[in-house]
Amino acid sequence: MSLITVILIIVAVAALWLIATFNGLIRSRNRVKESWADIDVQLKRRYDLIPNLVEAVKGYMKHEAGVFEKVTLARTAAMGVQGKVEKAKAENALGSTLKSLFAVSENYPDLKANTNFLQLQQELADTENKIQAARRFYNGNVLDFNTKIQVFPTNMIAGMLSFSKEEFFEAQGAERENVQVKF
Repeated sequence: MSLITVILIIVAVAALWLIATFNGLIRSRNRVKESWADIDVQLKRRYDLIPNLVEAVKGYMKHEAGVFEKVTLARTAAMGVQGKVEKAKAENALGSTLKSLFAVSENYPDLKANTNFLQLQQELADTENKIQAARRFYNGNVLDFNTKIQVFPTNMIAGMLSFSKEEFFEAQGAERENVQVKF
């Protein structure tokens, strides 16, 4: 085997490794983007349910206009936010206002017995569970991607090709606190 053949084999192996590494990074980044889109799908479902929920509750809770306003403002803010960190903060704020709406609804026994309200509450709870699952899936993909771009020797290729670390979808402030249960 000549020296030129050995050099060509080494170059070919290196090129194949570079191609495989690049394609792996692209696949991982696309999985992160796809899982973020999954979160957006569930958030859209939540946004669509909230006006129906507010309308179902309004007739019963005439003296709770402040709660409706907070929910509406939080929904509008969450829908208009760009960026993953800002989106996470806005979604956490919306979740808190929805919790306050459900807490106030506890004071209205007729409302709690209303079939439409119960159905909307169940759909919203189901959507919240799907959002949590989508967040976990997203964070798992972010972990895989970030690990790929930080380990040797892939980190050299990732650095040269400007792959950058993705942000996790994290709980903010109030979501990290212990829940107070009172009977």
